Amino acid sequence: MDDIVKKIGLKNNCTFCGVFRRQALDRGAAIVGANKICTGHNADDVAETVIMNVLRCDIGRLQRCTGIVTGADGTLPRFKPFKYAYEKEIVMYAIARKLDYFSTECKYAPNAYRGFARAYIKDLEKLRPRSILDIISSGEQMVIRQGVKKPTQGTCSACGYISSQKFCQACVLLKTLNDGLPAVQIGENAMTPQALMKTRSNQASAEITESLASLTIDSKIDAPPRRVTSSPNPGSR
Repeated sequence: MDDIVKKIGLKNNCTFCGVFRRQALDRGAAIVGANKICTGHNADDVAETVIMNVLRCDIGRLQRCTGIVTGADGTLPRFKPFKYAYEKEIVMYAIARKLDYFSTECKYAPNAYRGFARAYIKDLEKLRPRSILDIISSGEQMVIRQGVKKPTQGTCSACGYISSQKFCQACVLLKTLNDGLPAVQIGENAMTPQALMKTRSNQASAEITESLASLTIDSKIDAPPRRVTSSPNPGSR
């Protein structure tokens, strides 16, 4: 990650880390011959993910983020056994049992989008201690209405990894890193920072032009009367 951050700066770090980490887990599982993956996601993590997917309107991830088991129909299902366990409960158990656990936060995490969801949930928890479990329950009960197009799983044309697009996220990010122009989006429509800046500039110019064109001047409106102030006579006292 240090090498990646040198190229992309302190933005979108978790996007790169998450994509490469998930694929590394799958590839590592294939190497050792594992047929299941158990992750350490806890209740806090799941609630944060629900909030993030709602804010981003990410239908595909929102549909599966609350499941204890995901990818059951695939060759390598994932399990979240700590889905209903609070983060603080896991830490207290580790301390009580004198277990070694990794408690240091990633130095790039403060700039992550997830951090805003985490702060929001912690504020809610002060008012309602059950907020985390309530958010998870709400996520479980969300149903996507009929007729909404859902992403379909396929395989990456470059590496053969599972992907809902022509190229998987890892291949797209790797290509942009190798080209020296990290993408700020993921997918076939990924844009380099320079291209994004030019696009936004063109959009801003178009919006200004449209706003100016919509302005009309009413000639019947009289100008406000000019206020005349008389200066005192220099000779008067």
